Amino acid sequence: MRLAYFIPLALFLFFAGLAGYQLTQSKLQNVPSQMIEQPLPEFTLQPALEGMPGASRADFVGGKPRLLNIWASWCLPCIAEAPQLERLKNQGVEIIGVAVRDRPEAVADFLARYGNPYTRIGADDISELMLEIGASGVPETYVIDAKGNIRYQHIGDIRAETVPLLLEKLEEVQ
Repeated sequence: MRLAYFIPLALFLFFAGLAGYQLTQSKLQNVPSQMIEQPLPEFTLQPALEGMPGASRADFVGGKPRLLNIWASWCLPCIAEAPQLERLKNQGVEIIGVAVRDRPEAVADFLARYGNPYTRIGADDISELMLEIGASGVPETYVIDAKGNIRYQHIGDIRAETVPLLLEKLEEVQ
């Protein structure tokens, strides 16, 4: 009879110990894309904003390497990275944006407030491209070489200390 009292306590202690152990283990915070070193998938996105062209895979082929920036007007880290994208643009980097699950009026308001570093902005209304390239969220930025291959993925917002790294990655794939 006494054993019946100890079984629930033993189970509780076991699961509490297991949970404690799991909390002490390091976790992978960001999930890298399996598309690194792979060609961008075929895609054509309608413009996210009237007066600007949309985006397609063809925009990344030929010429020079470019950045593909996955973002959204409702994304707070996207606000934080806006000055760094402008800085990259001012250094001659072509940035093509993909607005995820956004409305044209929200995109226009965001760009009016925080600047527009993009040469094109495609509307990814159902996150299809985002999922195809292995993005885990917004913002994410990819270095795409002149052949249309994904060469580098930056997860999260671009910060001042990230700009030299992105410039270096673009230079590497020239």
